[in-house]
Amino acid sequence: MTFAGSQRLILAALATLAGTAMAACAEDANDYPTSARAEYVFGCLKANGETRQAIEQCSCSIDVVASLVPYERYVTAETVLSMSQVRGNLGGQFRTSEQATSALNDLRRAQAEAEVRCF
Repeated sequence: MTFAGSQRLILAALATLAGTAMAACAEDANDYPTSARAEYVFGCLKANGETRQAIEQCSCSIDVVASLVPYERYVTAETVLSMSQVRGNLGGQFRTSEQATSALNDLRRAQAEAEVRCF
């Protein structure tokens, strides 16, 4: 094999690896099910007015959140938000747990970034 032929082979391999890596990143960013995205946008619309502009901003917001927080972490944070409203000992565990607080802080940071980018 000539030097030029081996360079082409190396470049082809690198291009294939880069394409695979980009596809993996795209899959990671799109691991939120449609129902979760729709629920987020619906809640966002209720909080920000039900206008065409709000639809665009809320759709952008969930895209930013999805790019920053893995879906499993998002579910954890949503569960913490829901369960921390429960009164008594059970709700208290969700309000005081270090792991719960960490997941919630991740979501809040992502939402703050989405606010800057989208609103």
